[in-house]
Amino acid sequence: MRAPRRAAPGWRSRPLRWRPRASGLNPVSASVPAWRPPLGCLGWCSFSRRPSAIVGGARAGFACPHCLVLKTAMPKKARPAGDGKEQGPAPKQVKVEAACGPSSPLNFDSPSGLFESFISPIKTETFFKEFWEQKPLLIQRDDPALATYYQSLFRLSDLKSLCSWGIYYGRDVNVCRCVHGKKKVLNKDGRVHFLQLRQDFDQKRATIQFHQPQRFKDELWRIQEKLECYFGSLVGSNVYITPAGAQGLPPHYDDVEVFILQLEGEKHWRLYQPTVPLAREYSVEAEDRIGRPTHEFTLKPGDLLYFPRGTIHQADTPEGLAHSTHVTISTYQSSSWGDFLLDTISGLVFDTAKADVALRAGIPRQLLLQAESIAVATRLSGFLRMLADRLEGTKELPSADMKKDFAMNRLPPYYMGDRAKLVAPGGQLPGLDSTVRLQFRDHVVLTVGPYQDPSDETRGEMVYVYHSLRNRRDTHMMGNETESYGLRFPLSYMDALKQIWNSSAISVKDLKLTTDEEKQNLVLSLWTECLIQVV
Repeated sequence: MRAPRRAAPGWRSRPLRWRPRASGLNPVSASVPAWRPPLGCLGWCSFSRRPSAIVGGARAGFACPHCLVLKTAMPKKARPAGDGKEQGPAPKQVKVEAACGPSSPLNFDSPSGLFESFISPIKTETFFKEFWEQKPLLIQRDDPALATYYQSLFRLSDLKSLCSWGIYYGRDVNVCRCVHGKKKVLNKDGRVHFLQLRQDFDQKRATIQFHQPQRFKDELWRIQEKLECYFGSLVGSNVYITPAGAQGLPPHYDDVEVFILQLEGEKHWRLYQPTVPLAREYSVEAEDRIGRPTHEFTLKPGDLLYFPRGTIHQADTPEGLAHSTHVTISTYQSSSWGDFLLDTISGLVFDTAKADVALRAGIPRQLLLQAESIAVATRLSGFLRMLADRLEGTKELPSADMKKDFAMNRLPPYYMGDRAKLVAPGGQLPGLDSTVRLQFRDHVVLTVGPYQDPSDETRGEMVYVYHSLRNRRDTHMMGNETESYGLRFPLSYMDALKQIWNSSAISVKDLKLTTDEEKQNLVLSLWTECLIQVV
C-alpha cells in the first residue's frame, strides 16, 4: 500500500494560505424582508446563489445581506503519479453508480455506529486504547455475508464500465509492478482503454491502482463520508488489483493511518517494525534494511487490517490463485499535534504582538547575516514562554488552515436523491418567535480567523462557519481547485453561535445578541445555508 498522497494525485496537497475575497451583493428576494446590517459588522457580502424556486413559503437560494458565503478558490496542486505525468482533463461531471447490491452489514445510523460496525467484533474503546497509532490489528472474519458485501464495493469487472466513462492514466489509474525492490510504472498516455489495461494486467502481471474510487462507487462514498465525520479528518481510498504471483509495490511506509478491506481473492501481507514511528512522510525501504517481518498473514474477502502510519509493509498475491482486490481507506494525514500547533501558532503570535510591544520590536541589525544563533535562541525561548502563558488563558484558538481545509475538501453528505434539495432551504422561515436547531452538525465547523477589510485595509478577527453541503464528490481528494462555503460573522456573534451548536434546540429570543435584528439576521443567514431548521 502506497500513501494516497503520492499514489494518486488525489491525497490532499498542503493548502496554500489564503484570505476570503468579497464578492458583489446580489439583490434580496422579494419574499424576504430586507434587513440593515447590524452595527459592528466588518463587511457584507452576498450569497453565491441566485433566487430560485419557492420552498416552504420563501424563495430558496435568496441572497442574504448579512454574511459572506466563502466561495473562494483554493489552488490544490495535484502531485503527479509515479511516472511524473498527470494525464487528462478533470471531468466536468462524473457518472456514478447507483446504489445496489447486497444489504450492508454496517451501521450507518451515526458516525460512531459506523466505525463500531466497521471494526467489529473489536470494541471501539479497545481499538483506541490498544491499537490506534500503536500496533497493527488483524480481523479475520469467516462471514459469507460480509465477504459478499465487501466484494460489492469494487470488483475487477467494474473497470470495464469505468473506462467507458472516461478515466485517465496518472489521474485515475496507475499500472505498476515491483521489480527488484523498486516500483516500475507502466502507465500509457491519456485515456485508459479497458482492453489495454487488461492486457497489462494479464501479460505483464501488473497491479492496477485505482485512485479515490469513492468518486464513482456510492457505497464507498457512504462509508468514507461517515468516517470523515467520525475522525474529523479527510478520508481517502485507493483500490489495488493484483494478479496471481505478482506484487505491485516495494516495501514502504506511509504517513496515514490505514484500514485495508480485502474484497476479492487473497493477499499475502508482511509487516515490519517501524523505523520512523508515526511517520510524517512516505518512504520506500530497502529489503535488506527492514529485517524479518513482525507479522505475516493472508487476507481473505471480509477481512480487515489496520496499521499505524510508519508501519513498513509489502503485499503480494499468492501463486496459483485468482487475482486479489483490496481497498485501502486512509486518514489522519498531517493531523498530528505538531500540525495543529503550526496551524494555531501564527494567529497566536499575531494576537500577542498586538498586545505586547516586545514582539513588535525589530530584530538586531545584521541578524540574518550571522552564523551563530545561541543568543537569538535564548531570546526566542523567552518569547515562546510568553506565548505559552498567553495560550493558557485563550478562549478561542485561531485556526489558520486546518479547519477550513477539512471543510472545503471533504465529501458532501451522502444523499441518494436530487442534491439540489439538499442545499435548498426549506420548511418554515425562522423568525424571532421561532425555535431552531442545527442541521448537518458533523458537516459544519466553527472557527475564529483573520479578516482584512478591503475598504480601509484594517485587520481584525471574525467568526467563520464553514460547511461541506455543496462540496463536489467527483473531485474529492484529487488535488483540484476547491471552493469553501460558509458564513462570516462579527466576533460578537460567537456566544450565540455556540448556543445553537451546543443545544438540541433553542429559542431565537434567547440568543446572546444585543438586538432582535441581530438575532433574526443570524438565524436567517444560517437557514439560507441549510444549517438550521425551525422545530
